[in-house]
Amino acid sequence: MGAIAILGTLIMVVALLQAACVPVMAEKTCHANSENSDNCCNTNSCHKTDCSPAVTKKTAAILTVNNFSPGGDGGAPSECDGKFHKDTERVAALSTGWYNKGSRCGKTIHIHGNGRRTTARVVDECDSRNGCDSDHAGQPPCPNNIVDVSDAVWKALGVSKNDDSYGFMDVTWHD
Repeated sequence: MGAIAILGTLIMVVALLQAACVPVMAEKTCHANSENSDNCCNTNSCHKTDCSPAVTKKTAAILTVNNFSPGGDGGAPSECDGKFHKDTERVAALSTGWYNKGSRCGKTIHIHGNGRRTTARVVDECDSRNGCDSDHAGQPPCPNNIVDVSDAVWKALGVSKNDDSYGFMDVTWHD
């Protein structure tokens, strides 16, 4: 094989590799990161990011509980609609990368956990970049793999407030 043929083949291989590496979605993706402690606000050591793991048909996440009502631990009104929401509504906040600049606002996500499945409407961002202030109820930035949901979602998954996994449970989710 001549040098020109090898060069042509190499150029084709590089072009194919570049095409294969083009992201399918405009979302940035990275590995799960759950390293913020409750004390990171006091020590100014909170991890901040704007990416989340890639969304698949079985995206691994940590399900947490949020009170989206006035005075609840969500802080300010929901980002998507500027409103507060009752604990009886199946609503969710997604980590910054999954929230993807609001592209999932108002959309239904499917959550699988505790041997059950349910849905929730995305109404907010679980901010992975900012925290420790009144808009975030004094809480540190969210890890990048959080689906933060109302009590109604936990009930739909069959997890009561008395259950040990209530408030922090491994789940999978998808659009």
